[in-house]
Amino acid sequence: MKTRTGMRKTSDVVVPADSGGRNAARTQLVIIAAATEEFATLGLGGARIDAIARRAGINKRLLYYYFGNKEDLFQAVLERAYEGIRSAERELHLGELEPVEAIRRLISFTWNYYIEHPEFISLLNSENQVRALHLLNSKNIQALNSPLIQMLDEVLERGRRARLFRSGVDTVQLYISIAALSYFYLSNQHTLSAIFGRDLRRPKAEAERLSHVTELVLGYLLR
Repeated sequence: MKTRTGMRKTSDVVVPADSGGRNAARTQLVIIAAATEEFATLGLGGARIDAIARRAGINKRLLYYYFGNKEDLFQAVLERAYEGIRSAERELHLGELEPVEAIRRLISFTWNYYIEHPEFISLLNSENQVRALHLLNSKNIQALNSPLIQMLDEVLERGRRARLFRSGVDTVQLYISIAALSYFYLSNQHTLSAIFGRDLRRPKAEAERLSHVTELVLGYLLR
């Protein structure tokens, strides 16, 4: 139903009449960007819808119209975050690389992506605190992750056929190890630096870590 001002009214939320068009898509992206900053900074529990609306420069009621509530918005933020990393992984074109170089490229990419997107680590920390509640409710997350595993599986098979890689490697376990070796270091950088009395975020320390992770993974894979 339209009001006299040309707006469409849904329950008690007044939204633009063109809320289904390109303006709506842009607005939703702005909201997700603002919510990503808020959730990454304060966590799921500390983030507030009022603050997200202010960051996005929109009326809070419009945010509720598009995303329903804070839990649904957090799920949309997580899905968008996974879309980002999976899209970037596809650009690696690992299937076109020699197997050993493909693994090196994936390790380097994962390490650098986490460094360049600290919000991704923060979002995953929040989601693990609620036992992946939002990802379990997502209808899209499995489809987002399946292409990555298939791509890595094909790299491992090429390496096995070329007698470069050992057989019997579990693709999911391998990817978890690659991610974990970077994730733990960066998500715990402050406590680890304090405990060991070393600045683990110095460029030299970061380069040493990437080299170490690469050697560990290839040491396991290579025949």
